Amino acid sequence: MTTVFQKTPVLTDAVLHYCPGCGHGIVHRLVSEVIEELGIWEHTAGVAPVGCAVFAFRYFNVDMFEAAHGRAPAVATGYKRVHPENYIFTYQGDGDLASIGTAEIVQAAHRGEKITTIFINNAIYGMTGGQMAPTTLVGQKTTTSPYGRDAGHCGAPIRVSEMLATIDGTAYIERTSIHNTAGIVKTKAAIKKAFQCQIDGKGFSLVEVLSNCPTNWGLSPVESMGWIEDKMMPYYPLGVYKDKSKEA
Repeated sequence: MTTVFQKTPVLTDAVLHYCPGCGHGIVHRLVSEVIEELGIWEHTAGVAPVGCAVFAFRYFNVDMFEAAHGRAPAVATGYKRVHPENYIFTYQGDGDLASIGTAEIVQAAHRGEKITTIFINNAIYGMTGGQMAPTTLVGQKTTTSPYGRDAGHCGAPIRVSEMLATIDGTAYIERTSIHNTAGIVKTKAAIKKAFQCQIDGKGFSLVEVLSNCPTNWGLSPVESMGWIEDKMMPYYPLGVYKDKSKEA
């Protein structure tokens, strides 16, 4: 018998609590595979947020911290400064990072903290009931914008990658998507490059992943993948927004 795939040991055997079709499980696997492939498993820790990934500590087979809502970058900063020889990542959703934790992520990037952030952008607050998030698209209906987001009243959706790319302390910023197989492959490559930036001591790195929320979008898992491509990607273009990885 030929083994064609084997689950990375950096993922535990715990059953995921996420809704059917949710993209978190895909990204968890990618992060875990990267940690194993880079050979940093024994020296890596993570920070779980408040949000859908609040139980991420159950799934990553590394030391994990639980942070107050939006404060994962602050916790990661403390860990990295105490243990500069180790590696740390934060795993955050858009409500956690782009709203409640905006100051924390901006200041961590500004200081050039040598941490890696995995940012899941599904354009909505998932765990708390499907409310409008800073990333919710104009016209998108949520429980707190039942008639669709009104830019005149709520402002335009925030583009995190573009904003953080303007900060000198950032070393690597890329936006990817998991809406299809090619996107998943590119997302893994981006995550690996972000961790490599930390290994090389380059500075702050972030990968923004456009993901789906079938439950709160009111779509099937298959339909939600199409919604990412048709609705999210025109406003949130994929690509590398900052790359200092090759600088001396």
